[in-house]
Amino acid sequence: MTPILAVRNLVKKYPSVTAVDGVSLQIAPGICFGLLGPNGAGKTTTVEMMEGLIQPTSGEVRYRGRPLDRAYKQEVGIQFQSTSLQDFLTTRESLALFASFYHHSTPIEEIVRMCSLEEFLDQGTQQLSGGQRQRLFLALALVNDPVLLFLDEPTTGLDPQARQNFWQLIRHIKAQEKTVVLTTHYMEEAYALCDEIAIMDHGKVIAQGTPQALLVEHFEGVWLDLPKADFAPPGDFPWKTLLLENVVSIHTTDLNGTLRYLMEKDVSLAGMRIKSPSLEDLFLELTGREIRA
Repeated sequence: MTPILAVRNLVKKYPSVTAVDGVSLQIAPGICFGLLGPNGAGKTTTVEMMEGLIQPTSGEVRYRGRPLDRAYKQEVGIQFQSTSLQDFLTTRESLALFASFYHHSTPIEEIVRMCSLEEFLDQGTQQLSGGQRQRLFLALALVNDPVLLFLDEPTTGLDPQARQNFWQLIRHIKAQEKTVVLTTHYMEEAYALCDEIAIMDHGKVIAQGTPQALLVEHFEGVWLDLPKADFAPPGDFPWKTLLLENVVSIHTTDLNGTLRYLMEKDVSLAGMRIKSPSLEDLFLELTGREIRA
């Protein structure tokens, strides 16, 4: 299958830093593709080159096999982390304004229904809540009926309920066979929405695949979490442990054997949690745990 977007040896250099260092990606049509990475990894710069907003130092981005051109900008939608809206316009007027920028647009009524904007359609945009603004920003990105949609940290700052509602909107959009490129710092979000992910660090792609395949590739077994008050691992403890603030986390590929050992040592299992490795564990394993600016 021909990729809808192909990135080849993409490099972006600035006077003091190489922000993107030889990134190559292929994104299949109709999927949600997640680009993940810590602050300073180069993912925002990579996405901006994919969107056609900045030019690469070298390498290329191709859309449906052709270089990015003026027609490309008519066929993509972008939801930025923050969008400046014209003062004193209502939601309805903002939609009409953005629709006027394109040769083709989706009927406003359809966008309103898709993004659930009815309750604040005639309300001034400066009066909207955070969740309402994010739904409006998504609607503005969809107003030209794009084939390819970029979502840059779309749920930052939303409460859990608003985030879940937003996820449903994205699933609905993907069901229309649109391709979604998503950047997010929420690993749960990436796992829930993305068919494929790429993890970047220091300007390079360091892992790529489906979330499930990457977890299988990098992890075996499960983690047992016990309160520190219930268990202090002895020096000859046969399993790998992590000592967290209030928890002893034990990694094991032999769950039955580990549980037998703990029971033989009369360790209380009342507060124990068993968890499989998550995408957040993978992210930290690959990119490290140090704090980044």
